[in-house]
Amino acid sequence: MRRNSTRFPIALLLIAPLLVGCLERRTAPLADAASDDDAFCRANNVQQGSPEYVACRKDRDVQRQQADARADRRQRNLGEFMLNNPVRP
Repeated sequence: MRRNSTRFPIALLLIAPLLVGCLERRTAPLADAASDDDAFCRANNVQQGSPEYVACRKDRDVQRQQADARADRRQRNLGEFMLNNPVRP
């Protein structure tokens, strides 16, 4: 009886780090994205603070938001598909 009661805490300790990784939403910090956007917008010889630079940064933000929305939608669709189409051996 004692042997079985120790399996659960050990299993929980082994699985906990895997579950914590699922809670993390983004892998790249927002600061990295800002520097990438800055480099991308400056690559077109646009001065920082000019209207073209501001428009470029806004476009990059919109593209990032749309990519996040697409990824969220795909994940939601996959979850719904898995719930509605269970595989039974």
